[in-house]
Amino acid sequence: MKSKMKKKVFIACDTQNIKKAKKIIQLTSNSQLNIGYKFGLEFFNSKKGRSFISKINKNKLIWLDLKLNDIPNTVASSINALRDLKNIKFLTIHIAGGLEMMKRAKKSARKISKKLKILGVTVLTSFDNKSFKKTGHTQSIKNVVLKQVRLAKEAKIDGIVCSGFEAKKIKKICKKMEIITPGIRLKGNSVQDQKRVMSPKNAFQNGATGIVVGRSITQGNIKKNIQKLIKELK
Repeated sequence: MKSKMKKKVFIACDTQNIKKAKKIIQLTSNSQLNIGYKFGLEFFNSKKGRSFISKINKNKLIWLDLKLNDIPNTVASSINALRDLKNIKFLTIHIAGGLEMMKRAKKSARKISKKLKILGVTVLTSFDNKSFKKTGHTQSIKNVVLKQVRLAKEAKIDGIVCSGFEAKKIKKICKKMEIITPGIRLKGNSVQDQKRVMSPKNAFQNGATGIVVGRSITQGNIKKNIQKLIKELK
């Protein structure tokens, strides 16, 4: 098995249903891939979501995708409140929160666990340049992302979340940081609510150390979808 097949593949558990989350974890376990699981606000805020996450085997690669974005003290305090979740390996914040916020976030994360990595989210993959400018930005997504990445590097956080289209240039700036790419679609799948999407193989070729795959895996026959992903990565 080629080493590239062992790069991180995070399955997005976008559900409020505990049984469905269990099924996703059970059916995606595969020795050919370095599988991790990403839990976002939908699952975390559900009635039993947080409790379920806390009980997942600590050997699993767990990403808590909360995308925190507030003043430094609030973000630091919010991370401190996660100290019961000692099995999580990754936690997201928005780089748009600024330098001091990112520094405080990393400091708080290290108090929970030295292995807990802070990932900085750039521009969401649901934006294209047209919709991005409607929010008040005058620069292109690419230019804003590169500025954000340099700030994240200054803050010394652990990684970047960006689309595959920016990954190649980000890799040159952040050679030792995690670069995780959402907006991944397998061949034949629709883009749905995403705008800047890419195939898994191209994302890794562009420098990603990990990818996020959601509905392309979790909708339909999960086992067949995993095999399709493995085939596309060869």
